[in-house]
Amino acid sequence: MKITGTKKRKDKSTAMGMAASQARFLGLTARKNNVEFEGQQVNQQRTTLSNQSANYYNDLLGMSVPVPPSVDDYTKTVYTFEDGALTNQITAMMAQNNGDYTVSYLRTWNDDFSIVSANSSIVNADTDRTVFKVGSTTLRKLGDVDNPGNDEYLNSLSEEQLKNLSKEEQEYLALLEKEFGPGEWLVRYIKNSTTGEYSPYFYRKDDLTKAIYEDSTGNSQSNINSYTIGSKTKTEEVKALQGCKIEKDSSGRYINISIPQYNSDGTIAKDASGNEIRITYALTTSTVTDQDAYDDAMNQYEYEKYEYDQAIQEINAKIEIIQAEDKNLELRLKQLDTEQKAISTEIDAVSQVIQKNTESSFKTFG
Repeated sequence: MKITGTKKRKDKSTAMGMAASQARFLGLTARKNNVEFEGQQVNQQRTTLSNQSANYYNDLLGMSVPVPPSVDDYTKTVYTFEDGALTNQITAMMAQNNGDYTVSYLRTWNDDFSIVSANSSIVNADTDRTVFKVGSTTLRKLGDVDNPGNDEYLNSLSEEQLKNLSKEEQEYLALLEKEFGPGEWLVRYIKNSTTGEYSPYFYRKDDLTKAIYEDSTGNSQSNINSYTIGSKTKTEEVKALQGCKIEKDSSGRYINISIPQYNSDGTIAKDASGNEIRITYALTTSTVTDQDAYDDAMNQYEYEKYEYDQAIQEINAKIEIIQAEDKNLELRLKQLDTEQKAISTEIDAVSQVIQKNTESSFKTFG
């Protein structure tokens, strides 16, 4: 068969077109593989984010929600009984096998002869820090009543009264040393304008000598503490008092306590008939809330609640970031899917072109 020039040019054009189509096909295939690989990477990233998100949700589920304290948990039933001026609060009751009780209680009373804080005041000192005044009154050594001088209170007393005052001031000194430890004290007396009675005010000498004074006036730069005689609530604990008997009402509430009287040798005292000598007291029932303990528990709850809220906010913020990243990856995956469909469509078209060129070539050389 004779091949003309026109035929040769056509065959050459067909071969070039086929080569271009194959090159395009290879390029599209490579691009499709890249898109598929990138899609796999995106899915892997989304899986990682999903795992992270699940871990955060598990953290949320595992967190304990703080619970506010209940007042009931800090409220207890208290039994008290009165013994003259003494108020007694039972702190422990332990039943014994013989039906008796071992009881402990706090005894509370007001001591009207106690050291209490008084108003602080500016004190004036001489240059040697040996003479101290409050206003126009010179402070004198507590217990020294032999030299009245210009002391208004001492000058108002008789000789017998001065002797009594000396003994009284020794008692004051003993109280002060019991309260604050050994040391020298100064005193001044102030007259009550209504009753006409004098009351003592005590100053610790160490406080006076260690104070800072103005050079020009001799006045202390700050007020100095003073103390006087007044009323103070005192407590004493009676521990493990044995042989007590306690009476209950029909509801099981304690209503009376019978406390035995003891001899000096520790045995229970008995009357002439051999009966134990006991004193029975009526028990008063009340409920008491340990407000300090409750406030501490509430403060702890507020702190734990703050930490809990902060942790929740931090985890939610991290989850929001993960969700935003996942949304971006989802959009990218959709783009890759669209791109892959477009590439597949183009590959199909190129494949058809290649198939036609192949068929055309076989016809030419057939």
